[in-house]
Amino acid sequence: MTIAAMTLMVLGAGFLLIAAIGVVRLSDPLQRMHSATKAGTLGVALLLLGVRFSGLVETGSTVLLTILFLLVTLPIGAQLLGRAAYVSGAKLEGLQTDPIAESGELAQIDEPLEPKA
Repeated sequence: MTIAAMTLMVLGAGFLLIAAIGVVRLSDPLQRMHSATKAGTLGVALLLLGVRFSGLVETGSTVLLTILFLLVTLPIGAQLLGRAAYVSGAKLEGLQTDPIAESGELAQIDEPLEPKA
């Protein structure tokens, strides 16, 4: 295993750890989603590249197709989860005004859903 492969895998694991800490620590569903999608995608991509450069995988096309699949599907999933969280009445932390409500594109339900413990 090369130094580059180990470095990529350690960086990937570090980004995945940061994503997991963000999911646990951040207060608002949109911030948690941001942590999981951004840092999680980068972490998995670095980890897969590290596995590829380590020689554990014979073909690089599987690694590249997996990274491409993540890069294509995660923004779409994040968009749908964020929209569902907003419509279900999730509070947006740190905003003085709600620009989505002002634009009239989406409406939140009247009674926000109760958070589960």
